[in-house]
Amino acid sequence: ASADLHHCPRCGAAMHLRECDSIQRTLALLITACVLYIPANLYPILYSGQLGSSEASTIVGGVVLLIKRGSITVALGRCIFSVMVPLGKLMAMFYLVWTVEKHSPLGPRQRTVIYHVTEFDGKWSMVDVFVVAILAALVHLGGLLVIRPGIAALSFAGVVIVTMISAESIDSRLIWDQMEDTDSDNTTS
Repeated sequence: ASADLHHCPRCGAAMHLRECDSIQRTLALLITACVLYIPANLYPILYSGQLGSSEASTIVGGVVLLIKRGSITVALGRCIFSVMVPLGKLMAMFYLVWTVEKHSPLGPRQRTVIYHVTEFDGKWSMVDVFVVAILAALVHLGGLLVIRPGIAALSFAGVVIVTMISAESIDSRLIWDQMEDTDSDNTTS
């Protein structure tokens, strides 16, 4: 009989229970991502060694270096996927949580768009981590050139993973609850 409680009595479709403390869990994950974002941008994401000398490169430092070398398109792509997308996702998720919690006048359709965009773009933020991993694995030219990931690579991967989990942890039905509350108030008055 308890299995019947998880199916719609009208159409028989599977129903999912509400997630308890969805907003608090999402906020905790977003704060964790913000804390990880700081070392991801302050510390080197990779170390490149050539003939005994070693050079560290941060995410933003790598973008600047690419611009200096004339690779503006690659620099723009790296800046978008490594700096702007994670930061934009964090801001969008904080805004989404705030609008759900404070019952802002922002409509549920706009909140749903924000939700789906943040849910979709998480995977694309890992581009920088994949580049570092591929370079570290492929570039070992007999001790002449060595590339090693830095602590920022781990922090950046943490930011991306935690923001992806935060986008999944928010109960999307909360976006529409305000509309249902408004509709029920209109029918009772």
